[in-house]
Amino acid sequence: MPVAAAAPLISSVQKLVLYETRARYFLVGSNPAETKYRVLKIDRTEPKDLVIIDDKHVYTQQEVRELLGRLDLGNRTKMGQKGSSGLSRAVSAFGIVGFVRFLEGYYIVLITKRRKMADIGGHAVYKIEDTSMIYIPNDSVRVSHPDEARYLRIFQNVDLSSNFYFSYSYDLSHSLQYNLTVLRMPLETLKSETTQTRQESFDIFEDEGLSTQGGSGVFGICSKPYEKYVWNAKLLEAVRTAVHRDWLLYIIHGFCGQSKLLIYGRPIYVTLIARRSSKFAGTRFLKRGANCEGDVANEVETEQILYDASVMSFSTGSYSSYVQVRGSVPLYWSQDISTMMPKPPITLDQADPYAHVAALHFDQMLQRFGSPIIILNLVKEREKRKHERILSEELVAAVTYLNQFLPPEHAIIYIPWDMAKYTKSKLCNVLDRLNVIAESVVKKTGFFVNRPDSYCSILRPDEKWNELGGCVVSTGRLQTGVLRTNCVDCLDRTNTAQFMVGKCALAYQLYSLGLIDKPNLQFDTDAVRLFEELYEDHGDTLSLQYGGSQLVHRVKTYRKIAPWTQHSKDIMQTLSRYYSNAFSDADRQDSINLFLGVFKPAEGKPHLWELPTDFYLHHKNTLSLSQTRQSYTYWWTTGVLKHLPLPFDEVTCAENRRKLTVKKFHKYEEEIDIHNEFFRPYELSSFDETFCLAMTNSTRDFMPKNVGIDPSPFTVRKPDETGKSVLGNKNNREETVLQRKTAASAPPPPSEEAVSSSSEDDSGTDKEDEGAVSQRSTPVKVTDTGDNTKITENVVQSTKDVYGVNLSDIPSEDDLAIYARFVQLGQSQHKQDKGSQQFCSKYPLDKVINLIPISSFSQDNIYEVQPPRADWKSIEIFHAHIQAGRGNMQPLGRDDFLMYREYIRNRYM
Repeated sequence: MPVAAAAPLISSVQKLVLYETRARYFLVGSNPAETKYRVLKIDRTEPKDLVIIDDKHVYTQQEVRELLGRLDLGNRTKMGQKGSSGLSRAVSAFGIVGFVRFLEGYYIVLITKRRKMADIGGHAVYKIEDTSMIYIPNDSVRVSHPDEARYLRIFQNVDLSSNFYFSYSYDLSHSLQYNLTVLRMPLETLKSETTQTRQESFDIFEDEGLSTQGGSGVFGICSKPYEKYVWNAKLLEAVRTAVHRDWLLYIIHGFCGQSKLLIYGRPIYVTLIARRSSKFAGTRFLKRGANCEGDVANEVETEQILYDASVMSFSTGSYSSYVQVRGSVPLYWSQDISTMMPKPPITLDQADPYAHVAALHFDQMLQRFGSPIIILNLVKEREKRKHERILSEELVAAVTYLNQFLPPEHAIIYIPWDMAKYTKSKLCNVLDRLNVIAESVVKKTGFFVNRPDSYCSILRPDEKWNELGGCVVSTGRLQTGVLRTNCVDCLDRTNTAQFMVGKCALAYQLYSLGLIDKPNLQFDTDAVRLFEELYEDHGDTLSLQYGGSQLVHRVKTYRKIAPWTQHSKDIMQTLSRYYSNAFSDADRQDSINLFLGVFKPAEGKPHLWELPTDFYLHHKNTLSLSQTRQSYTYWWTTGVLKHLPLPFDEVTCAENRRKLTVKKFHKYEEEIDIHNEFFRPYELSSFDETFCLAMTNSTRDFMPKNVGIDPSPFTVRKPDETGKSVLGNKNNREETVLQRKTAASAPPPPSEEAVSSSSEDDSGTDKEDEGAVSQRSTPVKVTDTGDNTKITENVVQSTKDVYGVNLSDIPSEDDLAIYARFVQLGQSQHKQDKGSQQFCSKYPLDKVINLIPISSFSQDNIYEVQPPRADWKSIEIFHAHIQAGRGNMQPLGRDDFLMYREYIRNRYM
């Protein structure tokens, strides 16, 4: 069956100007070239209702000027008066976030600043940098309410300038596989959809070009967004059916990062997109487990996209993607933080013998991803006191029950692996074990690529490539199934596990595009360092959103190459996370509930801050009984099982076709011309501001500066050879300099039993089970003078790179004279020390000269320093501390009991 020429629809409303009169707001939207305009009329005389009129007419620039001129003239206080304008310009914007109402009238939220974050096949992805919230009703009709200001303050606590993303032409709520699968629908299907659209449409401009183009042209396709990952769906609910679709801009929350991998000059863009679920969303301890609809806390879908940027088109370019998911354990469980404990006990809130919640959750995953669903459970298995193991036991029981009714080939795969236990072991390498798991997972799920296997892969078949799973079609490969990773918080351990799976998938993606000869990538290559930096930024961002701090344990921590300064950083992140969870999470949770429309203020109802808990807001079955009851055995949605292993959402059927908007255009129409959208020939371009030159670049930021080094990003390099230091983040130049300066005086590396942090990723358990990740500093090897020259050439960078300034090549004569005098003084002091020792042996001067040393050190000169001796009590305390860290507690003495008794008396009596 022939495939139609199709392209994503590009929104024609990308620039907005809000004009104000006393009675109305006029929102004028245009395309980037300012050749097509649309106008929204918003009534300001209604105190509590939202009245919006969209005439759905496309204006030219001249028509809009005439319209605004007439409005200006008609709204002046006196006819012919020129001093005061009847129409004033209120604000310029780039999109509408939505409309919201609390207890008074409606507000409109506009995007006033944006920044380009990624480019996917010419489709720009923007980050919201700033917003403006404008009250719609006029002051003359405003009905004031005393609690309105407080609701407004709570709503604005959701910082829209922090990790909210949108695109005018690319559907960020869906995966690349879904978006490209829709574009490859059969020609007959698109023809039937176009005919249906023409028959049902009442707007002649919606079908522009259909009658004149005949059978030629390009189909423009726009799909309904996946509302689970849309964060402004409730804000647009009031106007969704009243305005043209170009006004509707859907935003996602999470992370978006992109870097350029240059392979001998060939640009390969590596993109990481994380979509945070808007269902059962919240903060760390306040949102655990799942709600009654199967939505889990901290659910994030992470997609890594790889494509050759030298060819931009979706139809002719090379694109590949891999998707994985993280999320809380799908059970009814929680942790009570009212006791202010750093590790609250885990409580199962409801018995669920038929795994009702887990069934709803995995049903959603089967619809979106297909089979197999693979669960990688990283929580602790062996504990003195049952803590994390409670979740493992319940999850195993739920998966075992659900698998009874699924066909064996589509059963849920459960992989338990105690990552914390392996981290403490001297004999086991955590990342090696994760690499084995990653290989088996990617082989089962496969990945998406939109081109068939290369001819070189057929001539030189790889053994691993032939074992790859997924679904092979004529146009490439499809990912079927997904990996679902969880620990307790789904933060530190989960991010490292996802990085290892993503690294394995990245090797297969590069191999499928013909960029490497074997599907294998090694650490300490420019490509993996670039990918690791993306994943660390991804993990830090998601951790801040859910846990209140950045990652505590990183990939370098589990590789055991983290610098010795990382220990103090881990402690600070742990304290930051605890403070956020204890004091600020409740306010953040209220803001999220109000922003997402989970709580709607109304007269006569309790206010948001008066509710003792938000449990009833997120669990709708507590307020009303459901009319339909799900089957205990056939727990999946009808039709899902028939199409497995393919995901039901990507199958061509009547239900999915209803989610599409299909129109036909001439191939040069602006609505589907991505070349015009990307290059913008009508604008003046500056190379300094071009996004593709400003993004992170493997050659500029990671490749060694030495001439003659192999420029391949797949060559293994030593850490000190890279263009960007691997000891810290990209902005930590001062920290890198400090580490380089203090390397010679670094303490010896701690033993494997040393505890790295008091917080083992998620909530932790007994001291015996807390993470013992050794964080070694690089040992300094003392060599002879002849070897020092070679080391200096390889390790020491230029003074410009280190200090930011260039030192003069030849010091001045005055500086040389000062340095020579300093050397002579040092030599004289050394001789004097030797001479004084011989003299004092003959003539003791203790009784003649009595000098009191200022320093606490016994000797202190330019050659040696001897530390002061520790007394026996300090040594005893230090040894007791070491034994306590190993779990050997000292018996309490009489003084300890007296001290504790005094504390109890002062505290409670």
